[in-house]
Amino acid sequence: MPQINDPLAVYIHWPYCARICPYCDFNVYKRKADDALLPAILSDLKHWRELTGPRTISSIHFGGGTPSLMTPAQVSQVIDIVAELWTFYAPEIALEANPHEMNAEDWRGYRAAGLTRLSLGLQSFHDPALKFLGRDHDGTTAQAALDMALDIFPSVSTDLIFGWAGQTLDMLSDDLTRILDAGTQHISTYQLTIEDGTAFAKAEDRGQSRAVDADQSADLYDHVCAILKAAGFEHYEVSNFAKPSHRSKHNLAYWQGIDYVGVGPGAHGRVTLGNKRQATIAHLTPGGYTRAVTETGSGIDSCDTLTGADWATEYLLMGLRIDEGISLTRYRNLSGKDLDRDELNALIGDGLLRRVDDRLCATSNGRLLLNAVTERLLLA
Repeated sequence: MPQINDPLAVYIHWPYCARICPYCDFNVYKRKADDALLPAILSDLKHWRELTGPRTISSIHFGGGTPSLMTPAQVSQVIDIVAELWTFYAPEIALEANPHEMNAEDWRGYRAAGLTRLSLGLQSFHDPALKFLGRDHDGTTAQAALDMALDIFPSVSTDLIFGWAGQTLDMLSDDLTRILDAGTQHISTYQLTIEDGTAFAKAEDRGQSRAVDADQSADLYDHVCAILKAAGFEHYEVSNFAKPSHRSKHNLAYWQGIDYVGVGPGAHGRVTLGNKRQATIAHLTPGGYTRAVTETGSGIDSCDTLTGADWATEYLLMGLRIDEGISLTRYRNLSGKDLDRDELNALIGDGLLRRVDDRLCATSNGRLLLNAVTERLLLA
């Protein structure tokens, strides 16, 4: 049974966007006036406190959507109620923002409300790339937003997309150089993938290429890794690089299997209640979510108890993404059995996994083939 000192992360999903990007398949909606959503989120948090009992908050993350469409007063209300409901001891508090929505007054208001980290959806400094990706900012705005963020917040993370059709190593190098020269402490790099139902997927169906092929993407990824490691960044997760002490505490909660509550339309959660791992999903639409909270006090749409095998699978899939890997003892305790010894030794022999005492980690080559590696482990 979780104790008061056991960490708990809180995810707040703000689903509205000024514009929906052509590659995005998140649960997002075109921005509109909605006076009911914030009160519903605050009420839902109270219900979560009843479920979890007293816990210590390790992080709060405002994601979306575009949570920077929230006012500082709205963000402050959420932070204040989380602090009121649970134990609050110097948690990481982060919010995602877009460059074109930069506003010094709002961003300083977020900082005054308690934000310790801003995650900036920069993606690129190249105007043709930003136009291609359907972004609402240009390179000049991206640079100004990054400089402003670094001036206001103690920790700044930038998102960078690679693998878009037409991208070259020189373009990628230029983007990375400008991010590094600004003094950014954390960089999340995402390979452009074509998700079903997106505008990019429809373009691909029409024969209009939107992403590079797998070999080109691998070359770009290797280039990113080499540059950022040389610049002193820790490659602590497949897609994430950080200066020392600037790793994302909130994302580590996902990768390490720490409990987190998900609040807001479509938000997912994983919470251990009575030694059972519960997988929750909130009602998908803003209207459905607010109605559910009004009528029942909770925004949860589905709540499933994971079997030991399911819990162990999640632990392995997420844990092998980070440099510390997984505990083989914990995997065995969750699943009730060890990983197949022959397959494990074969993957270690192939240079894809590394074992040090009780820890199992993916090597650099293993990270490139992580889906295949985990499939071999789980199907053996």
